[in-house]
Amino acid sequence: MKVLVIGGGGREHALAWRLRQTEGVSQVFVAPGNAGTARDPQLTNLDITDKSALRTWAQTNGIALTVVGPEAPLAAGVVDEFRAHGLAIFGPTKAAAQLESSKAFSKAFMERHGIPTASYQTFTDAAKAHAYVDAQGAPIVVKADGLAAGKGVVVAMTLDEAHAAIDFMLLDNALGVAHNEGGARVVIEEFLQGEEASFIVLCDGEHALALATSQDHKRLLDADQGPNTGGMGAYSPAPVVTPAVHQRAMDEVILPTLRGMKADGIPYTGFLYAGLMITPDGQVKTLEFNCRMGDPETQPIMMRLRSNLAQVLLAATRGELDRATVEWDPRVALGVVLAAAGYPLNPRKGDAITGLPADEADRMVFHAGTTAAGEGAIQVSGGRVLCVTALADSVADARRRAYEVVDAIHFDGVQCRRDIGYRAL
Repeated sequence: MKVLVIGGGGREHALAWRLRQTEGVSQVFVAPGNAGTARDPQLTNLDITDKSALRTWAQTNGIALTVVGPEAPLAAGVVDEFRAHGLAIFGPTKAAAQLESSKAFSKAFMERHGIPTASYQTFTDAAKAHAYVDAQGAPIVVKADGLAAGKGVVVAMTLDEAHAAIDFMLLDNALGVAHNEGGARVVIEEFLQGEEASFIVLCDGEHALALATSQDHKRLLDADQGPNTGGMGAYSPAPVVTPAVHQRAMDEVILPTLRGMKADGIPYTGFLYAGLMITPDGQVKTLEFNCRMGDPETQPIMMRLRSNLAQVLLAATRGELDRATVEWDPRVALGVVLAAAGYPLNPRKGDAITGLPADEADRMVFHAGTTAAGEGAIQVSGGRVLCVTALADSVADARRRAYEVVDAIHFDGVQCRRDIGYRAL
């Protein structure tokens, strides 16, 4: 079986790495891939990003399964394109991907279908947004309504921060948000107290199969300080997701979402990522939906996966997830992200990367923002550059093993947190 993975980040490197180890998979192509997938002799990069050209290539080359990694191709309708030509592809349609591509759509959907979430209002007018923030007070959360590569959220602890975020998103658009129809909008939400967790499931329109739990670290700096990022590290499993919390997440968030999407005429297939807030009394509220696996959560999750990923995803494309199961390595996996100088707002490109180790079965360096520079050299090409991920019997050991590799890698201006996994310790 030939498999195509669409995307070029760390999530896609991890998915392709796991798929190439899967029984029955003969070749894995990554479009467009990165320097990490290029240096793996069992993966093949494909320099195609246009959805129609990708579909034609998949037809011509006998691709049995396509897996979509990032949000942008989903929002552009790559799943619709492939399905219209009878190709098996795992991901949501363009309409279903609005759960991520439009915060306003997502919040209205949750309100309509009784899915627990923070109270909110949506604004296109900056003056009205400022007045609302003044009336509500701080802390408060300001979100850009559009794709912003995981960086379109500001948790404002003061009114000044909230007002700056409104101008930043509605007037300046310094994040480069891909605005939805109608122009720039912000969603302003109440601030929720508790501990965040990433709850990721596979969906086939009717059924959901939960993946291993994980927890991300969104802020740039140690102790959850600094600006929000796409994610600076993650670990799996997440102790905060107890069996009771897991059941509540399925019963109150995931299954009502699948029923609601079907009732609205847009059945949901693909990865569904619910960012959850676990309150001190064990309640579950939905912070956001993503229509793909998280990055960097994918890296530790894929390290722990023991099942045949290709067969599970094929079952999902056929509406047969209720017959599928997944098995997990009982050990802990932990990943540490190395980011470029200037990330998240102005990441610097072109810095040379040295000290990259050989791959190990239980310790991997997954590439994200990297590019080959000739004669074996690798350079920084994006904000989050690498994710060093290790497996071990405990969080402490997995962290120690990951940071051993982190400390051997160098590029100018490298940024990384030193406290990944601290909540589990």
